[in-house]
Amino acid sequence: MLWIVKFSGFFSALIALVVLSPSLQSLHPAEAIRSSQLDGFLKQQNHHHQPQQMSADSIDRFSFRKSSNFSNADECGGRIWGGVCDPSLVHVAITLDVEYLRGSVAAVHSILQHSMCPESVFFHFLVSDTSLETLVRSTFPQLKFKVYYFDPEIVRSLISTSVRQALEQPLNYARNYLAELLEPCVKRVIYLDSDLIVVDDVAKLWRTNLAGKTIGAPEYCHAIFTKYFTARFWSSPRFSKTFSGRKPCYFNTGVMVMDLVEWRRFEYTKQIEKWMEIQRNERIYELGSLPPFLLIFAGNLAPIEHRWNQHGLGGDNVKGSCRDLHSGPVSLLHWSGSGKPWLRLDAKKACPLDSIWAPYDLYQHTL
Repeated sequence: MLWIVKFSGFFSALIALVVLSPSLQSLHPAEAIRSSQLDGFLKQQNHHHQPQQMSADSIDRFSFRKSSNFSNADECGGRIWGGVCDPSLVHVAITLDVEYLRGSVAAVHSILQHSMCPESVFFHFLVSDTSLETLVRSTFPQLKFKVYYFDPEIVRSLISTSVRQALEQPLNYARNYLAELLEPCVKRVIYLDSDLIVVDDVAKLWRTNLAGKTIGAPEYCHAIFTKYFTARFWSSPRFSKTFSGRKPCYFNTGVMVMDLVEWRRFEYTKQIEKWMEIQRNERIYELGSLPPFLLIFAGNLAPIEHRWNQHGLGGDNVKGSCRDLHSGPVSLLHWSGSGKPWLRLDAKKACPLDSIWAPYDLYQHTL
């Protein structure tokens, strides 16, 4: 757990105390296999594209130190590995791509380091480039994980222009298809963005009581909700009535606990695709993959403590724009926004909180 204490003044002092789980030493051998279910899913979508692979030059851009081995504490009890359908597992889904690979690796490293039972955490990696599996395996040789190829063509025709080009990347939309991509036996999953670190036991987030809701996430009801949609949306009764009977609040889709049974039952993937089709024709929002989630779930989700998504830390590091944290306990730090800690650290223009991300970075710089 991370506690942040702030002091007023021109320069704010940051005191960060990271309390680690008991020393963790070794994992069972990894059992990383590619999804067989995905082939059927792609055929249903009438897409027959072959998985993409990076060139050798692209692969050579990355070199990561091998992670330490982490094993379950005594409190976890001994278990025989029962595969991806083992009911004792904590399921975490993260995307992997070239641009954010360094962040994804740091996120995984942070989760393992702070988990009481790291051998019980199973990672589902969504990729549009299958070569990245090799890099994950070499960095975390004993990790339990599975790689799922996500064909960009599934969503390319649905994506509309956004305020930032990075928000238009097809892999940003892979979270919409988790219920189809993951095995039917996976009933719940934690979805995490690639630009964050977890400084608490992820099993605590996993045990979130969704109280019958399909997703859980921290809500931010002080945010001006109307700004997430265009004037065209709010002036049209056809669209604005979407929130009738609800008290919608903003939530960030970079940290979500998802009930995949309920998601499949109500076919939310199709509902999201319908809103994306409307967006293409009507231009009802500006922000990439977030608004469809707000349209469907805002005011109808299980609220989670804010400690699990201290987001917005990726504010540009021009004068005065480095972000700070709210006082109190913090379990997850999220560099959402255009500024990423690895880029700012490399440029020697780091914000104060970027130094908290740095210890989880396994990237090896080449001379």
